[in-house]
Amino acid sequence: MRPNPVAALALVLLPLACIAQTKPGDAMPPRTWVDKDTGHRVWRLSDEPNSGAFYFNINAYTPDEKQMVYSAPDGIHVLDLATRQTRLLVENPPQPKAAPDSAAPQARVPGAIHILVTGHKTNSVFYTTTDANHITAVYKADTNTGAVRKLAVVPHPPNTSGWSVVSVNADETLIAGTYVEGDDTGRQYGSNLPARPAGAAPGAAGNPDNRVGSAVQGPHYQPPNKSQMMVARLAAKLPLVLFTLRLEPGPNGAKPGDVKPLLHSTDWVNHLLFSPTDPTLLMYCHEGIWQDVDRLWMIHTDGTHNTLVHKRTMYMEIWGHEFWGPDGETIWYQWDYPRNADSNFVAGYNVKTGQRFAYHTGRDDGSIHVNVTKDLSLFTGDGTFPGQGPTARDSAWIELFHPQLIKGDSLAVNSPDFWQPGIFHTEHLVSMSHHNYHEEPNVRFTPDNKMVIFTGNMFGPSYVFGVEVEKAVNPPPADVMSTTELATKYNPVNPPQR
Repeated sequence: MRPNPVAALALVLLPLACIAQTKPGDAMPPRTWVDKDTGHRVWRLSDEPNSGAFYFNINAYTPDEKQMVYSAPDGIHVLDLATRQTRLLVENPPQPKAAPDSAAPQARVPGAIHILVTGHKTNSVFYTTTDANHITAVYKADTNTGAVRKLAVVPHPPNTSGWSVVSVNADETLIAGTYVEGDDTGRQYGSNLPARPAGAAPGAAGNPDNRVGSAVQGPHYQPPNKSQMMVARLAAKLPLVLFTLRLEPGPNGAKPGDVKPLLHSTDWVNHLLFSPTDPTLLMYCHEGIWQDVDRLWMIHTDGTHNTLVHKRTMYMEIWGHEFWGPDGETIWYQWDYPRNADSNFVAGYNVKTGQRFAYHTGRDDGSIHVNVTKDLSLFTGDGTFPGQGPTARDSAWIELFHPQLIKGDSLAVNSPDFWQPGIFHTEHLVSMSHHNYHEEPNVRFTPDNKMVIFTGNMFGPSYVFGVEVEKAVNPPPADVMSTTELATKYNPVNPPQR
């Protein structure tokens, strides 16, 4: 399902006119319509230009399943899933106005919010801010009351650099991160190549944090020199430490701010993701171009059981874009066996039983990311550039995948350590042919499985959208519109094909 990694990463330099056509004060896109090509109703859920949903594998829902958190340039917002009403929860400091053709990356404002995750135990969202003295602190905001609590300061001992925290565990007592032993100046991803050329798309070198949008673009734009920065970062072999930072008082006198190293490595450790149910289990990856690394790992918070989840058995086999299923029992990821051979799967590994699943995906079902419902009854994909991949023809859709396991006769040989095969039956939900896929849509299901959430920029700026899983029944004729034609009225510039 994953698009060609080299083509997807070797992104062209785009003029800003291709990114956003509308601006504050222009007419807002419609609140809802029924996609003429699919029969599914689409809702615009956010009102803030360049707002966006979380990255696909980061929890956005409160544990009572009533709220979803999303980001916008002005800060952290909360969406009431029942009423679809939104409100600003934590305000971002005003951002400076950068010249549209400036070659220099936009500086990060002291106190700017870096959103991490919505809590699994309490109705809250975790975020960090860094002050003018470069001191980073972790905060927790109550999504019901708005009350904010400072939890811990991220340390910065001498002869270390690059301290970053990203994932909060299931009981909200620990946060995981990495740092470098020694000086990482000019060698970390995002700062290891010259600044972007004049006229290039923003989000390039010097601005690795793309979780929050700006006046120029929405979140999750991928920089045009991403592949170069990834290759350079992996080759740097920085001495890195994977650690946890305590957020709440713990056993044996443990206090907020205490650091516990879990792993020392010169691999590029990235994409830290705690289990949504087991507070002691952390998934992480060896980052890099996928064929260059053994990517997917997990480790316990006492530093034991550092385990490779998927072992390579074929030259040019690749896997990645891993995520936890909402049940906390299965790690899912995209798997090409091998790359560029139309032999693509969505694979799953059950961490309790060791059982493995592999759902084959069709050549037109390519998606940057996929996601799954808690009961494993449905999967979704966010599509990719039209024609992305060696054989794909029509991939620019938000997709619904109906999984079906393949069953043999009673004599078919099977074993608990065999891959359990399956296929997807694909249903289009929304046409994304006018979406600029340099910004990733990042799909996820709502907790009731009735809607797929995604970020879309087909109207120019990005907004958070939702599309209903069930087709609309007898919708008013005036509601039925081509998404592509509708978006073109607001944003007449066609998106890049790659």
